[in-house]
Amino acid sequence: MLEIYKSNEGKALESVDVISKGCWVNMYAPTEAEINRVAQDADISVDLIKDALDDEERPRIEREDGQVYIIVDYPYITYDDSGFPIYETIPIGIVLTDDCLITVSLKDSPIMEDFRKNRVKEFFTFKKTRFALQILFVISSYYLRYLKQINKKTNEIEREVHQSLKNKELYAFLALEKSLVYFTTSLKSNKVVLDKILRFNYLKMYDEDKDLLEDVIIEKTQAIEMAETYRSILSGMMNAFASIISNNLNIVMKFLTSITIILSFPTMVASFYGMNVDIPFQHAHHSYIAPLVISGFLTTLTAFIFWKKKYF
Repeated sequence: MLEIYKSNEGKALESVDVISKGCWVNMYAPTEAEINRVAQDADISVDLIKDALDDEERPRIEREDGQVYIIVDYPYITYDDSGFPIYETIPIGIVLTDDCLITVSLKDSPIMEDFRKNRVKEFFTFKKTRFALQILFVISSYYLRYLKQINKKTNEIEREVHQSLKNKELYAFLALEKSLVYFTTSLKSNKVVLDKILRFNYLKMYDEDKDLLEDVIIEKTQAIEMAETYRSILSGMMNAFASIISNNLNIVMKFLTSITIILSFPTMVASFYGMNVDIPFQHAHHSYIAPLVISGFLTTLTAFIFWKKKYF
């Protein structure tokens, strides 16, 4: 998909058909024809575009022939077969040329939607450096937002696992821990790119741009700390709840064993009285009462002992 936007004189964002000075070119899951068109019209290398379409590409920043190429990872949500959210990261490429800014990604994302819907304050397509920094800031904000969602989901699973005897909750914890691993790795790589932008003159920045970059770095650092904290907590919770599930199973097995022992006394007494041998009171008129009384006494006594020992 290829989209071209440009801020008009009224500062509103409008869709245009031609790549021109001061425009924003947004590409997600582009076709080969769209890649070649943008590469030709914007005078950039096809490889620059295709690098961002590799989901294994690592974050980095490069500058060549007056063009700056930034690759960072951004978070997105997918769902498994049961509808459980899976948080992953994929690269997004940001190319700053003399005339325009180009974004390239494998998927469309709510991050770009925020810019398309003009939800970002002071956003103008012709302010390329500030636009690039705003993208990085929004990406950091989404990391924080998804980390809070992961923490909320962890608390929900924690409440469910207290009475659980299944592995479903542990699988959910494992999926969340995997997401935190992705987040931590991507956030640290993104921060390296931000540090390079701050230390070296990759982008021409004014004072307000430097302030924005510092805000992005602060957000990224906070996200890294949150991800590492949640990951540590989640790892400890997985070990604890694995023990809880095992302990819950032991409690149920102890209860069932106690019930089995209690119910075995009536069967045992009835078996004695059913043997083809002489037994006491077998010719009495109400002899059937004897096994009932004996069974009831043994059952009640055993149940009382087990109750005192808190077997159930």
